[in-house]
Amino acid sequence: MQDLDINNNFNNKLNNNLVTGEEQKNFLQSKLGQVINFGFNVGLRYLLPDFIEEQIIDIKDKFLENGFKEGVKTAVDSAIDLGKSAIGIVTGKFDNISQVQAAIKTGGIIDSVSDVINNVVNKTVSSGKIPYNVGNMIKQGKNVILNSISKNIENEFESQLDSLEKISKYSENWKEYFLNKDFEGMEKEYKKINDKMQDLVPIENTIKKVRTIQNLHNLIKNNGQNFNLSEEEIELSNVL
Repeated sequence: MQDLDINNNFNNKLNNNLVTGEEQKNFLQSKLGQVINFGFNVGLRYLLPDFIEEQIIDIKDKFLENGFKEGVKTAVDSAIDLGKSAIGIVTGKFDNISQVQAAIKTGGIIDSVSDVINNVVNKTVSSGKIPYNVGNMIKQGKNVILNSISKNIENEFESQLDSLEKISKYSENWKEYFLNKDFEGMEKEYKKINDKMQDLVPIENTIKKVRTIQNLHNLIKNNGQNFNLSEEEIELSNVL
């Protein structure tokens, strides 16, 4: 009965690992939204060097009040959808980080954000929220902001690929400690894996590999660090 419960538990967890295109889009909306927001702030500060921090914050607040956040979300959604079509993704979801990177590059996200900035500047100026001369400075120097955003998007994908590489390395280290029945070493690598997974685009294959490690790790931990597992438990975890 206990083996049956363990098997069912593993199966349930593995079945729940399936990633949908909507989950990936939600993650990218949040992650790319943060990256674009940061790039916008950096570009704005560079563009308006004589403005104090409070003035920069006030301008950014006015942008948010006039649809900047919503415009960025739409730009990200559009880039994801157009990018998938451009690189021929028909399954509705990304299979690896490189696909995500290629889709975002071909999805025209910078052009879309450029349009968002134009629209928001026009709205904030026409409503008197920011002076005409400030809006004109932002429009004329918009490429500075767009270059900052583009650079931050590139840096984000470099970080994604680096995290994926590190997860692979930590997973191999974990397996080595497992074979040596060194739970302290396993725990160290396990924490590293979990930390990196927090910021990684949800890719199904990656999640399945990590989940099997998590399943086996927690099984050993909850059994008082007992490594005497049945063949069925090890085979089911798909770790080795």
